[in-house]
Amino acid sequence: MDPRAFKPNPAGKLVRTAQGYQAFVPSALPPKIQYTPELVLLLSRADAALSELSGLVGHLPNPDLIITPYVRREALLSSRIEGTQASLADVLLEEAQGSRPDPGRRDVREVLNYGAALYRGIEELKTLPLSLRLVKNLHRALFQSLNVPQVTAGEFRRTQNWIGPTGSTLATAAYVPPPAPQMHEALDRWERSLHERDTFPDLVQCALMHEQFETIHPFIDGNGRIGRLLITLFLIERGRLRAPVLYLSDYIESHRDEYYARLQRVRTHGDRDAWLRFFLQGMAETAGHAVRQAKALTDLREQWREKLAKTPRAAALLDRLFANPYISAAAAATVLDVSVPTARSTIARLEKAGLLRETTRRNWGRMWLASPILEALETKVGAPTGATRKRSRKTRT
Repeated sequence: MDPRAFKPNPAGKLVRTAQGYQAFVPSALPPKIQYTPELVLLLSRADAALSELSGLVGHLPNPDLIITPYVRREALLSSRIEGTQASLADVLLEEAQGSRPDPGRRDVREVLNYGAALYRGIEELKTLPLSLRLVKNLHRALFQSLNVPQVTAGEFRRTQNWIGPTGSTLATAAYVPPPAPQMHEALDRWERSLHERDTFPDLVQCALMHEQFETIHPFIDGNGRIGRLLITLFLIERGRLRAPVLYLSDYIESHRDEYYARLQRVRTHGDRDAWLRFFLQGMAETAGHAVRQAKALTDLREQWREKLAKTPRAAALLDRLFANPYISAAAAATVLDVSVPTARSTIARLEKAGLLRETTRRNWGRMWLASPILEALETKVGAPTGATRKRSRKTRT
């Protein structure tokens, strides 16, 4: 890490590691924030969009219609930022087949683990505050059965890590987080800051929480995914979200280079204003998009309910298909509580109606896909404007 890139600033300081290299130790939260007119406007827009999203979920007749696909979407996109190659169709098909994930498809397993970790975090929030204990539990769930040799699931690192392109070292890394002793001190300060109330607006505190966690980088691997999980859990704990229906990872993945640059600029120059503006802009865009997509999914469901009103069994499969647009005859039989031949007859009606199409073309393990639903689920937040974004490779830490 080049110490010349770091200017004296209130966000933290450089220290020399045991190996003789420089590392960065963040200052305790909270920092001083200057609420410029631009920042206040972005905060207002983000607050309004988040409130609209949370209110919409509260009024849906079937909130699971969007909760389940949103959790899966966030899991996919957050994992993709770290380099996984799984597609939404890969994950949906794996779940629909009901089999244990193929050991050769670690990317699919990572996505499924992310979703499981998010649900575990929501459940634990009923009895635990956001805390280091909960963070370690999330990490344990994230790496369940992944067998990553260098990672001790659920344990903070005992050695030095760093962030940089593949092949980088402590000397050439873009960023070196605090050494283990200072890391634990920083984590203790970070945890105390989580318990503060009425010091900052919730979204500002959420942005600071995420930025500082990524700066501390307390795990050998999984820091980015845990940090993004914490955004959703923070908003749920504060009562700003009724359910995990916000996938900020979509915005981060589309603006990946800027995301890392804004975090780094806090460390090198103490520029939290630019980071806050980036985070709040992402929150506003993502929440607004989630509202539009939720309405589109609800409208799509009502359209198909009308089309299938005269075929009750076919209509009864709709909500299952919105949860996962892939389905087998055996799964349809379970949902409808009918025999497999009867379920196949219902699937045939949905094929004729144009909702389902077979994807496997084989006599055993046949699967059908509701393409209109998958297409609605795959709609993305707009990519950044201007020059084409370059997708850089980052060491996974």
